[in-house]
Amino acid sequence: MLNKVSKFIDENELLSHEELHVVALSGGSDSVALLHILKQLGYRVEAAHCNFHLRGLESDKDEIFVRNLCDSLDIKLHLVHFKPEDYASIHKVSIEMAARDLRYSYFRQLCKDIGAASICVGHHRDDVVETFLMNLLRGSGIHGLTGIRAQNGIVVRPLLCLSRQDILKYLDSIGQDYVTDSSNLVDDVLRNKIRLNVVPLLKDINPSVVENIDKTAEYLKEAEKIFNKEVSCELARYVKHDRANGRQFVSVLELMQLPSPETFLYEWLSPLGYNRTQIEQIFHHLIGESGRVFESASFDLVIDRACVIVELRRSLIKPLKIPEVGFYNITDNLSMRFEYSNDVIISKSDHCVTLDKDIVEFPLIVRIVENGDIFCPLGMEGHKLVSDFLTDLKVPLLEKRRQLVVTDAKGNILWVVGRRVDNRYKVCKHTSSILRITLYNTL
Repeated sequence: MLNKVSKFIDENELLSHEELHVVALSGGSDSVALLHILKQLGYRVEAAHCNFHLRGLESDKDEIFVRNLCDSLDIKLHLVHFKPEDYASIHKVSIEMAARDLRYSYFRQLCKDIGAASICVGHHRDDVVETFLMNLLRGSGIHGLTGIRAQNGIVVRPLLCLSRQDILKYLDSIGQDYVTDSSNLVDDVLRNKIRLNVVPLLKDINPSVVENIDKTAEYLKEAEKIFNKEVSCELARYVKHDRANGRQFVSVLELMQLPSPETFLYEWLSPLGYNRTQIEQIFHHLIGESGRVFESASFDLVIDRACVIVELRRSLIKPLKIPEVGFYNITDNLSMRFEYSNDVIISKSDHCVTLDKDIVEFPLIVRIVENGDIFCPLGMEGHKLVSDFLTDLKVPLLEKRRQLVVTDAKGNILWVVGRRVDNRYKVCKHTSSILRITLYNTL
């Protein structure tokens, strides 16, 4: 069995004998076997144990067990205590998720602190099968049915080539005991229900079910390689990038001509934080409805003018009062200079406007456009909604939401920034001095 694990490690390039590795040691059979096996194979290992105090005295007994085990094997132990209830309350997650987040966060930091190359965890073939079935029940796609990866970043799983029974036989052969987490014996969560009820029933139907599902997951991993390659090619071909504005977009027409538009959307948008339900809604809005904004944690998406546009969300600019002429920082990368001049020259730049000084009344306000904002575009006598003006210019919806305007002391719009000045404040033949506003964008 040692040769089997050694071969699996080498084939997947998981560990190096020259580097230090941390074994996540709970005291259960899987992690205890992992610690023994890696030590027997000659790897440099240290152990790490997290006590979450979720099972009272049982948690403390686990800690004592791993202390004694590491002492007997002359392996350094790193120990930490957590209260996952506090983390769960703050982050609004389950106790189980809180414990997982805290555990892996600690392991990663520990690796940095001691210069370890990886975190070794004791997942095995039965865990692959349980994960496969869990994801199948949840309605997973191809990625969720490929089981557990042998490596995910610095987390490695050297025992995926073994079954739970293999591990128990190994521990029995070397006379090594282990602790049993009583919470794993109660079918109160999905994984326990599958382990305690579903898998035994499947074994009654087919004793080789664990091996067969593991093979299926391996087949799907191979199919996933082809899938990922084709998806990468399609994403590179159809997704256009405007990196200066943090924007990506795809033509709806091109999207609908793909073999599976919804799959394309999922592969494009899920890394941007969109979940399956949102992506299904986006897909159903592709034809016939535009203007609705879909939000992930960091991105905004809109279907606008036959394009699906995704843009990195920026903080909306708070109204800034301009009490007098001078230089003002609007954001970290956006500034404006307000200055008077007797040199009456009309600017023709989108980033610099000249207004009749005698008409403009301070203080001015720089703010985001609001619903119902109106102004008199240069060259017009009547009023126009700023939103209609921007629509006429075919300004994308997400960009319209961030449009800046400059208003005077009466609340009248002087300038739709970067677009058009108000006709009432234009420089004319009677103008003797001007107010010049210059926009500086460092992006």
